Amino acid sequence: MDTGTIIVGLTIFVLACFAGAELISKVPQTLHTPLMSASNAISGIAILGALLATGRPESINAESMLGFFAVVFASVNLVGGYMVTNRMLQMFKKKKRKKRE
Repeated sequence: MDTGTIIVGLTIFVLACFAGAELISKVPQTLHTPLMSASNAISGIAILGALLATGRPESINAESMLGFFAVVFASVNLVGGYMVTNRMLQMFKKKKRKKRE
């Protein structure tokens, strides 16, 4: 990688961070949880990309280590997101009433 490629990559990353922060700050609270539950699918895609980044098991290098950590963090995000979504959906279910005897 040459210096120009690194600078372009960092510039795109910084611009994406600013754009993401600006977009998220404009989302109303009522839409936040449904949007977060939809982003769980993106975490699944991130897991696939991280698995591809890990490379072959017989070669351990920096890329495979970063890929491993990406798989772990994306998995935690995926499972946690689905747990939060499930808990949110439980709030909207009607509770069963006990019959008096």
